[in-house]
Amino acid sequence: MMTERLDKSEKSDKSYLLAAMHALLGIGAVVGGLLLMIDPSGKLLNMPLTLLEKAPFFDFLIPGLILFMVLGMLPIVICIALVRRVHWTLAKKLNLYPERYWAWTFSLYTGFALLIWIIVQVYVIQTVSSIHLFYFVWGLGIQVVTLLPDIQRRYTV
Repeated sequence: MMTERLDKSEKSDKSYLLAAMHALLGIGAVVGGLLLMIDPSGKLLNMPLTLLEKAPFFDFLIPGLILFMVLGMLPIVICIALVRRVHWTLAKKLNLYPERYWAWTFSLYTGFALLIWIIVQVYVIQTVSSIHLFYFVWGLGIQVVTLLPDIQRRYTV
């Protein structure tokens, strides 16, 4: 992967907002995912295994791994790529919007992934808490900011 810095004239406050949204999501998910992988019983996060009664998992190892990778590491990579142009061949191939920089498209993917993650959680545990609402709004926020005209223009290839 190669990177190049963007000129100050190309940077916008909204692009930093989007990068910060990904950074915060990523850091929280890395920590949560690691704690679930370290202790799949969920005790480190005060999450009883009874939450998984309707889930296809016996413990939190697989959910922790998914959380770590999809909502942790990927948003951190996207954050870096939004601030610095990172050339990543695989990401370019998976980009459904080739007229846009791959990290812009992956920002949309991450917003969808977060929304799906929350919807599946609510379905499996059959209850909604304030944390679900917070992260659902966070996922919508990522999508809204990604789709702002200034952001789309900035990340047009």
